[in-house]
Amino acid sequence: MTDQEQAISQLQKETEENKEAIAEIRKKQADVVADISVLREQFQEIRGKMEQLGKDAEASQARLGELKSLKEKVDQASFKVNFIENFLGIGKKDERGENGEKHPKNHGKNGAKPKSDKESLYAAAYELYKEGKYEKARTEFQSFLKAFPNTEYSGNAQFWIGECYYFEKNYEKAILEYEKVVKNHPEGNKVPQALLKQGLSFLQLGDKASARLILQNVIKDYPNTSQARVARSKLLEIK
Repeated sequence: MTDQEQAISQLQKETEENKEAIAEIRKKQADVVADISVLREQFQEIRGKMEQLGKDAEASQARLGELKSLKEKVDQASFKVNFIENFLGIGKKDERGENGEKHPKNHGKNGAKPKSDKESLYAAAYELYKEGKYEKARTEFQSFLKAFPNTEYSGNAQFWIGECYYFEKNYEKAILEYEKVVKNHPEGNKVPQALLKQGLSFLQLGDKASARLILQNVIKDYPNTSQARVARSKLLEIK
């Protein structure tokens, strides 16, 4: 074999080797492209999950806000229900008064006990309160107190005056009226409620220091009452 033939043969051999090397490089490139494609798909999947998590977090925050608003409404409704349940006993079958005693039966026409003037005035004022006619109810309770300042219903009438102002969101006047319950009728059964509502009124006004002090006193002086339980709950909310 001549030198020329050897050179050609060597060149052909090198060309074949180069082809194999190029084919191997191309194969590796294809593998890299495939890996990149898989990584891109994984990235898209992860980004989709992150976006969904973000949406879920926003929805959770919205639900928390709704739950907080609902809790506040339930608390307000609970207060009102408690007050109605503690009322004289109007609408109850056994006709119990606020002191827990049953009214005597078989008095007057049809066996019913006729109401005295003070009972009629008190009941009429309370009916207005139940109907949400707070201004009229307040006026009637004030008239009742002028006529009957020291009866078994007087402390309650004073408390409902405070309630009328509270539900009208006139918290300053509500605080003053609740204070009259505590000072003028200290033995009455509305004192714990009056103190609690004083604290809540200060809280509505943004005076957290005064609210905290009064709520702590409710817990201290009336530890085993529903008012104390509400006071503890409210104290946890004050920051």
